[in-house]
Amino acid sequence: MTPEPGRARHLSDIQRLAWLRLIRSENVGPATFRSLINHFGSAEKALEGLPDLSRRGGKAAIRICSREEAEAELEAHARAGARLVALGEADYPPHLRHIDGPPPLLSLRGSGATLAQPKALAIVGARNASLAGRKFAAQLARELSNEGYVIVSGLARGIDAAAHEASLQGGTVAVFAGGVNVLYPPENADLLQRLLAAGGAAISEMPFGWSPRGRDFPRRNRVISGLSIAVIVVEAAKSSGSLHTARFALEQNRDILAVPGSPLDPRCEGCNHLIRQGATLITSTADVLESLSGRIAPDFVPDLDLDEPGHGDGPFTESARPTDRARLLEALGPTPVAIDELIRDTGLPARVVTVLLLELELAGRLERSPGQRVSLLV
Repeated sequence: MTPEPGRARHLSDIQRLAWLRLIRSENVGPATFRSLINHFGSAEKALEGLPDLSRRGGKAAIRICSREEAEAELEAHARAGARLVALGEADYPPHLRHIDGPPPLLSLRGSGATLAQPKALAIVGARNASLAGRKFAAQLARELSNEGYVIVSGLARGIDAAAHEASLQGGTVAVFAGGVNVLYPPENADLLQRLLAAGGAAISEMPFGWSPRGRDFPRRNRVISGLSIAVIVVEAAKSSGSLHTARFALEQNRDILAVPGSPLDPRCEGCNHLIRQGATLITSTADVLESLSGRIAPDFVPDLDLDEPGHGDGPFTESARPTDRARLLEALGPTPVAIDELIRDTGLPARVVTVLLLELELAGRLERSPGQRVSLLV
């Protein structure tokens, strides 16, 4: 059934369960998820094809999320008052869906309307922020919130907490590194409850109940920048996670705005470095508004004909020849290379390269990098 104009489709219960099983299966990340859907035509068919693809890539057995595991996660969401929002649905963040490999499913607590607002700005910075840094972050968040912007951050202590606190009434989104029910740090539990009560949202792409590890925070930062039209950095050390967020923002073609600070304060070294590298220097809300003037599409609309993401040429069931596989492996190495370049170099059809890359990734032998680049794990 074709949706009415201006209305997004929703996944059926069967589709949502299959999506959850697929993204929770071994070696299936967001980019692989979409390739699998386009390859097989649906998540259900992709689940059936995983063992064969993995075996051809060199891995004898692959762990596939069971129906029981997925149903248990859905039930846990319901008990916690949370739900899963799928790519292409009305509540899915409009800007996030345009990043390289958007999360196919987001766990959501709170307001889907707030999450779906296109006027979203990220404010991030040091956990051990100075009093002046926290006050300025709060001032920016409050004034930008009054201008109609949703403030996005990571609910960490310091700058993040100050930005969320100051924008409660206008709507704010907290992005978790672990499951949407696993708060880090726990000291912000009261802030989270007030955020949700005021109509804000908390989201995560990680499984419900997942305890965050160090490598999960860069993944969280990628979502923070992806949700936003710009990232504002207020105090950041030279090697801080906030600079990772800025790097993701650059890769996602987002604006990067930085607050300058004293060269004697290590917490300002990262911001000063960003400014030297070309980030916009800001010292007031007026600077932010001037920088963003005319860059927002206020009626941003997601694709309305998505049921499952992507409409490729249909399932591709033909197996690649051993010579094709050998040619691709010869072209790959530990240095990331663009997929388009692989296609040109090998002379193989794009669909053959796609299926061969899927085989290698599901076997745990391939790594994806930003910019549609891949490399061989050695």
